Amino acid sequence: MSHTFEEVRLRLPHLEVAAHLYGPEDGRPVIALHGWLDNAASFSRLAPLLNGVRIVALDLPGHGLSDHRPPGAGYNIWDYAHDILQTAEQFGWQRFSLLGHSLGGIVSVLLAGAMPERIERLALIDGVIPYTGEAESAPRKLGEALRALLAVERKRKPVYARFDQAVAARMKGVGAVSREAAERLAQRGLMPVPGGYTWRTDPRLMLPSPLRLTLAHAQAFAQRVECPTSLIIARQGLMTDAKVIEFIDSLPFESHRLHGGHHLHLDDDEGAAAIAAVFNPFFAS
Repeated sequence: MSHTFEEVRLRLPHLEVAAHLYGPEDGRPVIALHGWLDNAASFSRLAPLLNGVRIVALDLPGHGLSDHRPPGAGYNIWDYAHDILQTAEQFGWQRFSLLGHSLGGIVSVLLAGAMPERIERLALIDGVIPYTGEAESAPRKLGEALRALLAVERKRKPVYARFDQAVAARMKGVGAVSREAAERLAQRGLMPVPGGYTWRTDPRLMLPSPLRLTLAHAQAFAQRVECPTSLIIARQGLMTDAKVIEFIDSLPFESHRLHGGHHLHLDDDEGAAAIAAVFNPFFAS
């Protein structure tokens, strides 16, 4: 990674998180939130291209170099909202903006809908509302989650004999990425173990959700967002459901459809530059 950033660790009241800091200290405060199973390196191409902003690119709990949640705790999407607020407290930010990709974008919308007084702007990349579930499926989903939780301690994370094997596996994962993008994520996300390398991520992140918001719940959060919002939709990304797109088009969001996959901000320089061309005037306005 050729651009300068500062590596920091932040001791929150409930756990410790790691982050990359970009930009001038007096810039517009922005907390950047990566996608599921990614880490702060997700913003290593884009963050240096954004002007006049002070970016705290977090490793969300359970990801990258941040702590895992303690035994008995879970990774519900709304729990990340508390992590974000506690991070903002570390910097004395009462109002701040959010830059979110995928899961990070979904969490950003939840927090902005729940506490609109704290969020100045939302910059979203291929993520707005979560996968949802209706009441009739809730008992089955909870049962699946509880069975998986009981079995998680018996499971072992994959071990890759070579770094490049782990990179190849990440390229084929959910939201497939370019080789260089996978290498950036792997440099931060892998750790050495006997026999090779494995991912630092908490295995509980792969467990099924015990409870999902209903579609009405998810839409209510998005509809309550009061701050200016700019959304990038990747044309070859994951936001392809017609009903979701129809709902998003009904929102008062500034929306842009750009060529690229789900990780277009990280896959190559062209994708990062195209997003920066959208977000720089948005943050400056």
